[in-house]
Amino acid sequence: QVQLVESGGGLVQPGGSLRLSCAASGSVLNFNGMGWYRQAPGKERKWVAGITRGGSTNYADSAKGRFTISRDNAKNAVYLQMNSLKPEDTAVYSCSADTFVGIYWGQGTQVTVSS
Repeated sequence: QVQLVESGGGLVQPGGSLRLSCAASGSVLNFNGMGWYRQAPGKERKWVAGITRGGSTNYADSAKGRFTISRDNAKNAVYLQMNSLKPEDTAVYSCSADTFVGIYWGQGTQVTVSS
């Protein structure tokens, strides 16, 4: 059983930054990959960014140039640095771990971008 705990969400003004963290209960190197997703009110959950076991990263078009996903193997953690935030980035952000036995999700952290 893999447990993922997100933190770092909050209220930020447009143009501001936030850094989300996702702490995993096991070694992140045992996962095929990890990712960040978000779900805005009344909308489907959407993929935001991902990082493979080898460290390759990918981003949704909405995140390119503004968000950066990274990983700290020693801390078993994945991060999402979000810059130049926009009101449309408001959502619950969740991290996921793709393992050999399935995909696990954290409980999510709320990000609200508003003036």
